[in-house]
Amino acid sequence: MATAIEFENISKQYRLGLVSTGTLSHDLNRFWQTKILRREDPYLKVGETNDRASKGSSDYVWALKDINFKVEQGDVVGIIGRNGAGKSTLLKLLSRVTAPTTGIIRAKGRIASLLEVGTGFHPEMTGRENIYMNGAIMGMTRAEISRKLDEIVDFSGCERYLDTPVKRYSSGMTVRLGFAIAAHLEPEILVVDEVLAVGDAEFQKKAIGKMQDVSKGEGRTVLFVSHNMGAVRNLCKTGIVLNQGQVAFEGSAEEAIGFYTSNQNIQFPTTRRLSSEDHLSNIALTKNLEIIEARLLNDPSEIGTDEDLSIELIVQQNNRKKEYCQYTILFYDDAGNRVECFYTNLLHIPNKDTYTTKIIIKNHNLYQGTYTIRATLGIRDFSTAVTNYDATADILAFTVKYLSKNKKCEYSTNSKWYKSIYRNIEPSNIEFF
Repeated sequence: MATAIEFENISKQYRLGLVSTGTLSHDLNRFWQTKILRREDPYLKVGETNDRASKGSSDYVWALKDINFKVEQGDVVGIIGRNGAGKSTLLKLLSRVTAPTTGIIRAKGRIASLLEVGTGFHPEMTGRENIYMNGAIMGMTRAEISRKLDEIVDFSGCERYLDTPVKRYSSGMTVRLGFAIAAHLEPEILVVDEVLAVGDAEFQKKAIGKMQDVSKGEGRTVLFVSHNMGAVRNLCKTGIVLNQGQVAFEGSAEEAIGFYTSNQNIQFPTTRRLSSEDHLSNIALTKNLEIIEARLLNDPSEIGTDEDLSIELIVQQNNRKKEYCQYTILFYDDAGNRVECFYTNLLHIPNKDTYTTKIIIKNHNLYQGTYTIRATLGIRDFSTAVTNYDATADILAFTVKYLSKNKKCEYSTNSKWYKSIYRNIEPSNIEFF
């Protein structure tokens, strides 16, 4: 089978905190060495691996280092790894958003990319206008786009808002329309980052089905980045695991997931001070309220099926005019499946610069296994609009053990199919101080 994509010795280097090398003397040195003397860039000889958890001693980091692999035409490749492993950088290089520092990328055919919410959209233009603009960028004629218009609109479910400026779309609507455009305008290569997590469960199912049709029925190539191991398992044939900017494993999707989950080395901090990378970047966040620290008051390695979970979130108010907020606590299993979602009613929050919220989760009903915790702040109606103040990635982890043998659990990590369980948190289990 023909090769659709080839990465040959691809590396990408960044200087932390600054554009260019940071000083005029360094810039002149680079110019003299590379342009006049025709030598190798001297700054490629320095730099550290991209380990976001350590401070390091160099101002240069390798977001990607010596990446080599091929993707066959019609293959669906899942790219997985921790936050900061280089997944999004790899897709940006393929999509020509940025250029590699070293190496060559060869790709055959048109590439359609969905890397972030609103990628390629002009916010002042309507949904209809953005469809035609995206098609034109991909080299399609107006007649070709018009033939696909009804399919795109029907798949996105945004027909009512088609002639409304995109800036008024919610993040979910924007992703729906963006994916519909990328999937229906006949690209030879479809590149999808983890933005599908913004969509609801019904749309995620449609999107995965469409990617399967594109690859199997139409013989097109798909690169799919996701932290949802269930989606990767169901959609992808092959998998690549990235770690600190390098390929740690390449094989079947099932083997890649097994390698990734067995090598995560999950730690169990009881207190976590959040950094910028702990907040989600693929959905719109107002940051009127911001989680700055999270605490798990239980022993994270010895939690039982009948034990209440006590979580404290320290919240910073960046806008003191906001008087109300809803909290959501989400549990994910070690395969990346969201298994439970606990949410509060609309709460009147303290009028302080910084305050602590203690939330007690009763009757979690989880089977034995390891789980991670995420949290969101906002005002949400689960059937319509959502305003997100803040949303975190995995910030805490814990292990459930069978301390109550007769306890009936509602979720099994061994189940192939799962359903995220939604439960309301009683006001009596929430405390502000």
